[in-house]
Amino acid sequence: MKTRDAESVLVTGASGFIGQHLVRRLIESGNRVSCLVRATSHVDELRSSGAQLLVGDATDRAGIERALAESQAGVAFHLAGLVKAVRTADFARVNAGGVESVAAACAARAERPVLIVVSSLAAAGPCAADQLHVEGDSPAPISAYGRSKLAGELAAARHAGEMEITIVRPSIVFGPGDGGMLEMFRPIAHSGLLVMPGWEERRVSLIHVADLVALLLLAAEKGERLHPDGAPAQGVYFVAAEHDPTYAELGQAMAKALGKKRATVVHMPGPLVRLFGLCGDSLGRVRQRPGWVNSDKITEVLAGSWRCSSAKARMQLGWSPAATLAERLRETAQWYRQAGWL
Repeated sequence: MKTRDAESVLVTGASGFIGQHLVRRLIESGNRVSCLVRATSHVDELRSSGAQLLVGDATDRAGIERALAESQAGVAFHLAGLVKAVRTADFARVNAGGVESVAAACAARAERPVLIVVSSLAAAGPCAADQLHVEGDSPAPISAYGRSKLAGELAAARHAGEMEITIVRPSIVFGPGDGGMLEMFRPIAHSGLLVMPGWEERRVSLIHVADLVALLLLAAEKGERLHPDGAPAQGVYFVAAEHDPTYAELGQAMAKALGKKRATVVHMPGPLVRLFGLCGDSLGRVRQRPGWVNSDKITEVLAGSWRCSSAKARMQLGWSPAATLAERLRETAQWYRQAGWL
């Protein structure tokens, strides 16, 4: 992607898992990239990539306005957000308040950048195993995280008549550098065990981070934009791989990616899974650092299937994954091992 005005791009959340991949791809494509990062962020990789680092917080409108003025961005990618939190209120403050601050700052500029907001399938909510979410479905989030991401989408929509905005709702994102999927890979790698939450068969949509980044660039270049009349599907894209496995199928695919014949499935009753979530909450409060196992995530895991259709992105943008899900899982397993994570 080359932006419309001097190849200048601003990325919030650039030090995160998706953000680092996006920044790398933007710079490789010849764009001038500025990154809004917090003072406590790990930025060595961003600095070595040649990106301009601007210290600030995505919830601070004044700081965003300064970053936009300094970067002169023609496109802003808003990725900053929380996927786990010690306090539920933090989800709303960051995931909804951050979008409002960024969108308002962009709308206040004389030359308004295109704004790409990265939301989540969690904003839409779960579905039945034989169904796929499409962009026109009415959202029904069931977790604090999902509700905060939907609130962020609504905050962006309030500025739809003032500027060009596109919302991308990824499914479960994985790939090099992802700590979330590592929690499922690790027991399979170490003991060959696949821990299944509950007994119900659920299906999940996934997307490799490189394929998500490709979609984000296409959305910035030629994506449909939010419409001020609030049409539910206008300016929104789901993104997922070509296959939606059950948890059991995903675990066996991970085992194969790790070079194992298969994983041994161990079902964990729902009440016990919820107890683990509560323990994770308590540990997070004591450490003042949220973990991947917490009540909010357990609520999502036990709620049903999480599936979405990428048909709109394929038809409108010409997007498709660059590799199969099995190939992407092998790439991820190899990276975990080379990085010493497994």
